[in-house]
Amino acid sequence: MIANFVSTLDGVVAFDTDEGSGGGEVSGFFDPDRFVMGLLRTMADAILVGAGTVRAAPTHEWTARRVHPGSRLAYAEWRERLGIRSAQPTTIVATASGGLDPSHPGLSAPDVPVIIVTTEEGAARLAAARPAPNARVEVAGAGRRVPAPKLIEIAGSIGAGLILCEGGPHLIGDLLRAGLLDELFLTIAPQVAGRDEGAERFGFVEGLAFSVADAPWAQLVSVRRAGDYLFLRYRFEKARP
Repeated sequence: MIANFVSTLDGVVAFDTDEGSGGGEVSGFFDPDRFVMGLLRTMADAILVGAGTVRAAPTHEWTARRVHPGSRLAYAEWRERLGIRSAQPTTIVATASGGLDPSHPGLSAPDVPVIIVTTEEGAARLAAARPAPNARVEVAGAGRRVPAPKLIEIAGSIGAGLILCEGGPHLIGDLLRAGLLDELFLTIAPQVAGRDEGAERFGFVEGLAFSVADAPWAQLVSVRRAGDYLFLRYRFEKARP
């Protein structure tokens, strides 16, 4: 399981918390960052996102062709050379409430398989909304949250080897808490967003505060630069330095 985020210098991954902005505003839609997003999506068997991420991007589709259209042919050729049988990665959406618009482009593109993982209550709501034919609903219990291990189990059931998570921050927190995140690709954008009482703004982990004793540590695997942006790759380790 890998994750990909873009962050400001002060650790902000979205300018608001009401699902009105996302990573594009943080990166300034920087072309090399979009290219890296497409590259990771090309390699992935499944892309995992939370419902908030879906609602924050009402016109998006979780494919390489969507995020960097100029490279779509190169991405498709590389995916084929890697031996990945499906033309597009499966989009896996975690939503406890089932509050999704089934006509969302990222959930209804005919050639993009979608699995919506939800609770019993969420499944009833989704059944009434009638998801598109390319989407199916999986129930992951009757609780108020979708368990992170269940998401990995469902991805494994379709033969997914590499799973890419693109957020949101609460989902990343769940994955870290469960020890399921192996690597993080983090782009640092050269801007400062700030926070105040009226704009708390998310970091890439929310809804979870680790203690000094159990906070995850990561090993820096690589550093690359494009202009004033840094592209960092970390691998999570169980042992502290």
